[in-house]
Amino acid sequence: MDQTFVMVKPDGVARGLIGCIIMRLERKGLRLVAARLEKLPEKRVMEQYREHLDKPFFPSLRHFITSGPCFLMVWEGRDVVPVVRALVGLTDPAKAAPGTIRGDLAMDIGRNVVHASDTPESARREISIHFPESELCSYQQADEPFLYE
Repeated sequence: MDQTFVMVKPDGVARGLIGCIIMRLERKGLRLVAARLEKLPEKRVMEQYREHLDKPFFPSLRHFITSGPCFLMVWEGRDVVPVVRALVGLTDPAKAAPGTIRGDLAMDIGRNVVHASDTPESARREISIHFPESELCSYQQADEPFLYE
């Protein structure tokens, strides 16, 4: 199965949305294989957002991401990266479709509740930043025969 990285950002944690977000991903049929609540250390924030280091918004992003705990997760499923991206919705919640996580739960691009890897390559990189292989717990879901042909 494919894997992806999903992070509930400090705004989502503070608003008590972790359970709601997990429920949406589980209802789709995805499998949670790793999870941890933590305040991200500076080094991992810099690795996570390395493509944004030189952008003008990065200092405020770094301040926000380190302002409180994040809930880090690894999810498995067939074509999981595009499936999760569709469930999460567009980066700007004002443009995200109703029914998506951001479309339903967020109001502002700077407080958009959740991060999800945008490509399989990004997913592999982001998972390796936050989770050693030993923390990933793959298993068989009871409903898997009903999810895939």
